[in-house]
Amino acid sequence: MIALAVIGLILMSIILSFVIAIVLLRGYRRGPGQPGMLYLALGLILLTTVPELLRVGLPTLTSVGTVGRTTIVSGCELAGLGVILWTVYGGGSK
Repeated sequence: MIALAVIGLILMSIILSFVIAIVLLRGYRRGPGQPGMLYLALGLILLTTVPELLRVGLPTLTSVGTVGRTTIVSGCELAGLGVILWTVYGGGSK
């Protein structure tokens, strides 16, 4: 029962992050050249979706150990946070 709940929560977080990214991409396409929306979508995907997929995919498809998986996932999350911060502080508006 707990495993099903965890799988459900993982799927929900992946779906919600995709939905938010799609909304940001639509805003980018409608707006007059606002690349910040595009960068926010990228940061969100790197912060939520990719790490969740890596947490499931790496141990399933590869022989990467716990330390390697944690390092890769944390690096991806930090990259997402970096993109979001860069965008918020004006890096994506030029």
